[in-house]
Amino acid sequence: MKATRLTLLAALTSAVLAGCASGVKLDDKPAPVENRSTGGTSANSGANNAGTSQSQVASVDLTKNAPAAISSVIYFDYDSYVVKDEFRPTIEAQAKSLSANKAKKVSIEGHTDERGGREYNLALGQKRAEAVVKSLELLGVPQSQVEAVSFGKERPAVQGSDEAAWAKNRRAEFNAK
Repeated sequence: MKATRLTLLAALTSAVLAGCASGVKLDDKPAPVENRSTGGTSANSGANNAGTSQSQVASVDLTKNAPAAISSVIYFDYDSYVVKDEFRPTIEAQAKSLSANKAKKVSIEGHTDERGGREYNLALGQKRAEAVVKSLELLGVPQSQVEAVSFGKERPAVQGSDEAAWAKNRRAEFNAK
């Protein structure tokens, strides 16, 4: 009886250790956020409107009709979870919307294209979702309002096996909870 228990314990231990060595090669570093802002001001910012005292630009209220006005998808490069600068306005608008409504909660769903194994894609999708969450947190959104979830390659936005389809599937989406 004791030998059976030891054999069972050894088999269970080896099964657990085999499950931990899945081969997923994403590191546990914090998700990088690309920042290319210059921080400076333009030297000729007022040169063209020297005689006018009022701006011709109308102000925009981002909290009014927010769900329809704010994009809810962030796209990523192949095998990457770096949030690109071109999606900064989307993340800033989402952050303003969440900050204006503290009761609002969203899940950030990370997705990948069909290439790669299931476990790798789930991990990459999670990293993409966490990168967007980190960007929102840097803009003042509390962790209690956002959740990172990964679907890997399980929910493609577009069917197909070409670069155009893959590019649309490498994404993180905002979804209200």
